[in-house]
Amino acid sequence: QVQLAESGGGLVQPGGSLRLSCAASGSIVSIGAMGWYRQAPGKLRELVAGMTAGGSTNYADSVKGRFTISRDNAKTTVYLQMNSLKPEDTAVYYCNAELNQRDYWGHGTQVTVSS
Repeated sequence: QVQLAESGGGLVQPGGSLRLSCAASGSIVSIGAMGWYRQAPGKLRELVAGMTAGGSTNYADSVKGRFTISRDNAKTTVYLQMNSLKPEDTAVYYCNAELNQRDYWGHGTQVTVSS
């Protein structure tokens, strides 16, 4: 059974940093793009950052220069380094990955930016 497991969320003050991790596990024969989405209360889920299997990245305009997406050498774990966090970054963050040519989602991890 293929699954994604997220970790690293929590409460942080404005200006602080957090690092999210998402590990893919199970019977994986192919891995495509991986990325992070977020959903704030009352808002639609939005793309935060994505990375293709080849290493190309894209970011939401609101996080450019503050967030960095990366993957491990095996490409089964994706990270999101979040710096200079703002209250408007508060949301549930979801990992997304194309595994075995199917789309998978993690259960989400809460990020709260508040003083």
